[in-house]
Amino acid sequence: MSAGTEAGRYPQDRVDVTGVTAEGAAWLASAGTYPRRTSAARREERRAAPLVLPCGTVFDVVSAPALFGRRMLDRLWTEGPGSGPVAVHRGRMLLFASPGTAHRLPTLLEWEEWGSPGRTGAVPPLLCHGTGDTVTVPALTVPADSTPEPRGGRGDADALPVARTGSRWVVAPDTPRPWLPGPEVLLWAAVRAARARASATVRISIFPPADQGAKVYDVSRRR
Repeated sequence: MSAGTEAGRYPQDRVDVTGVTAEGAAWLASAGTYPRRTSAARREERRAAPLVLPCGTVFDVVSAPALFGRRMLDRLWTEGPGSGPVAVHRGRMLLFASPGTAHRLPTLLEWEEWGSPGRTGAVPPLLCHGTGDTVTVPALTVPADSTPEPRGGRGDADALPVARTGSRWVVAPDTPRPWLPGPEVLLWAAVRAARARASATVRISIFPPADQGAKVYDVSRRR
């Protein structure tokens, strides 16, 4: 199966993928200390409750501001290899990544200087959760009163739809072993998203900047 097929249905039908399959739930549960007990208990008793899972073994998670994360996600699907599972929780986009990404991605951003505050189009702070960290992810199912708003077209890239609960799956895990992007892929997506944001807000002039110290002469009366 291709990366896009394994990762979910985000680019095809442009709707929310809020339901986690049994295979996807088992994959999430495998990150816990007691995966069988976690899987059984959560699926049967607390399917509508968020999960707290450790990172670093089965997956890492890169947390981005919601709008910037949406730009990254769009780049991954329209220009790149697709994404792994992705969720929105408490106003941030959670992109599941391969183990080791949380350690490597900040180093790559620093080396490329894309995290520099003074750089135009810099990547905003990304929270990288890896070994020793835990992350809260949305429930396996969505409550009946939490109907997501419809997703806009490609022209509404910043119109991030959010379920009434504020926590939902954008690309739900639906296989026992979903494909996960590595640090290089997420670096590429973050840089593309930052450049797109900069180009949308900065007007580029073909004329060189004026020399503030140059003398100005009035030549309007010269013949």
